[in-house]
Amino acid sequence: MASQNPVFIPGPTNIPEVIRHACDIPTMDHRSADFPPIFDKAKSGVKAVLGSATGEVVLFPATGTGGWEAAITNTLSPGDKVLAARHGMFSQKWIDMCQRHGLDVHIIEAPWGEGVPVAAFAEALAADTTHGIKAVLVTHNETATGVTSDVAAVRAAMDAAGHPALLMVDGVSSIGSIPFKMEDWGVDLAVAGSQKGFMLPAGLAIVGISQKALAAMETNGLPRCFFDLRDMLSGVYPYTPPVGMIHGLSVATDMLLSEGMEAVYARHHRIAEGVRKAVAAWGFSPCAVTPALYSDTVTAIVTPEGIDAGRIVTHAADTYGVAFGAGLGAVAGKVFRIGHLGQMTDVMALAGIATAEMAMADLGLDVGLGRGVAAAQDYYRSTHAAPARAAA
Repeated sequence: MASQNPVFIPGPTNIPEVIRHACDIPTMDHRSADFPPIFDKAKSGVKAVLGSATGEVVLFPATGTGGWEAAITNTLSPGDKVLAARHGMFSQKWIDMCQRHGLDVHIIEAPWGEGVPVAAFAEALAADTTHGIKAVLVTHNETATGVTSDVAAVRAAMDAAGHPALLMVDGVSSIGSIPFKMEDWGVDLAVAGSQKGFMLPAGLAIVGISQKALAAMETNGLPRCFFDLRDMLSGVYPYTPPVGMIHGLSVATDMLLSEGMEAVYARHHRIAEGVRKAVAAWGFSPCAVTPALYSDTVTAIVTPEGIDAGRIVTHAADTYGVAFGAGLGAVAGKVFRIGHLGQMTDVMALAGIATAEMAMADLGLDVGLGRGVAAAQDYYRSTHAAPARAAA
């Protein structure tokens, strides 16, 4: 029998049946009059989720990494200076991509478990009186460490310095799950992927573009072809679109907006808090160094010294058929991750917590069977909300 267990990785996430069926449509002539309404509906839904009234949205057949590449190649030129922090696996990957494209990356190092160092960014921006920095990169939600950074504070630092750089935000594991306000925060390029908060299979890179970023496209010098935003904004999809995925995205945004984005955010926070109550009951701590940084989409759990966290992930998969996230990069073997985003409910979260407890108990960790589950149950019962049927 094929496993019917939910996954507890920070993406790809569990796919609601209505979205899975929405992706399963007959072959369509994408040059016919039938496709534009589907395409336009998906884009308008994404704009509403992003909080963008005046910007544009493009949908590439790719993943979030393709969205990163589109953001930098369409707005920057060889040798341009960009400001970025390295504080986790995905912030490092974006830095690496910029360097491969010949950009001059001013890197501010921060410990894994910390967020974007806003004060250091503010200092670098204030010192850049000639405005040599052309873009500021922010990983909103660092999936490797379970850390959410303050994008609004970065924008405030840029404004305080009177700096005209573009603000580029990796929102792959945040958009559609935790608060994201593209226009309120002055984000110029927002990157998401279909397989996280949008609850689809992997396959779509989603890029929100401000009017300021659109203007930068006219003077940039980095080459691009497949990821050329100008082609994507020409009014006609420039190559064969993934019609089923785009139709699924239109349904996914309907589901999110029908639930209400504030309700979506509140649901994710409640579920995450329950997971964190369980972690505390086990006697462990999140990798994120302060509660202000705790992610509501993934919790990276630090295991005791001498315990290989990867064994917990492997044992849970082999014995119970449940997937948790392994530690990555500098925290490999030191943390395991519970993803709690997308299609997720209290009941599903409790199943994940219980399975993690069983796996750890099997391996000899003194977590106390039922201890974490009870802590999460107490929290969920005390903060009970009606079932979020639009996301179930």
